[in-house]
Amino acid sequence: MSEKSGIVILGIFAADTAYKAKRLPHIAETLMGSGFTLGPGGKGSNQAIAAAKAGGKVTFISRLGNDPFGAMALSAYAEAGVKANVMKMDAVSSGAAFIFVDEVSGDNAIIVAPGAAGLIGIEDVDANRAEIESAAIFMTQLEQPLEAAMHGLSMAKGAGATTIFNPAPARVIPDSIYSLCDFIVPNEVEAAELVGHAIETDDQARAAARTLVDRGAQAVIITLGKRGAYYYHAAGQSEFVPAFAAGNVIDTTGAGDAFLGGFATAISEGQAPIEAVRFGCATAAIAVTRHGTAPAMPSRAEIDALLRSL
Repeated sequence: MSEKSGIVILGIFAADTAYKAKRLPHIAETLMGSGFTLGPGGKGSNQAIAAAKAGGKVTFISRLGNDPFGAMALSAYAEAGVKANVMKMDAVSSGAAFIFVDEVSGDNAIIVAPGAAGLIGIEDVDANRAEIESAAIFMTQLEQPLEAAMHGLSMAKGAGATTIFNPAPARVIPDSIYSLCDFIVPNEVEAAELVGHAIETDDQARAAARTLVDRGAQAVIITLGKRGAYYYHAAGQSEFVPAFAAGNVIDTTGAGDAFLGGFATAISEGQAPIEAVRFGCATAAIAVTRHGTAPAMPSRAEIDALLRSL
């Protein structure tokens, strides 16, 4: 068997419609906004573009509608160097997302309608078996159906690929998924949902990570926003990696996807997990200084420059 290489990501595309305002409107209220952007998004899609721009060799598995948003996605993949293994559907629209961005803090709230990608199934994974089984890294999330995510993780794990699972959006997941995860990477809200307690302190992050390892995951990374990220391995290694500053924070949308794309690229290159977490933190630090999601993902040169400056 040839040496494994590359990153395969299963996930959704959603056109991001991002509105900047001082707050969310109340029901029946019209509120004037201070900005709007339209661009490619969706967790899996963002992660694929982030990984490719960070230097990874990336294949993205998804479904798109045969519509202008689908064309936007394909253009973004071509520009970033992502190989798009996508099914185009005539009768279903591409995914879309409403994103509210607080004009002061840059924090966000999101509603996603996955469209065609909501129909991703086991058959999409099976159609890409050769690429998944030859990949160094397989990564997925929960915006597409759980069954497809689990099938992909199982296939990749069985073939010896390193598996990365981003349990987002937060939802109930079966205990059997944990043993399929070399790395499970929730943010603090998602981790709290999984373990049933808040993740507001370092001790709470440690306790949550131990719980997820006890359920079967090999390693846990909890992304903590402006506090950085916490890494914990089943063998006992643990470390908090601080967030990096790369400029004024403008928009935190897609920060977790930037982290995961950078992390997956670093792991695919053979970097040690802690160094890969640092690489992911640097990727996210740059992304949050820019508007949008996929357009904000930094190049490898920018990530390396930030890491050299620390």
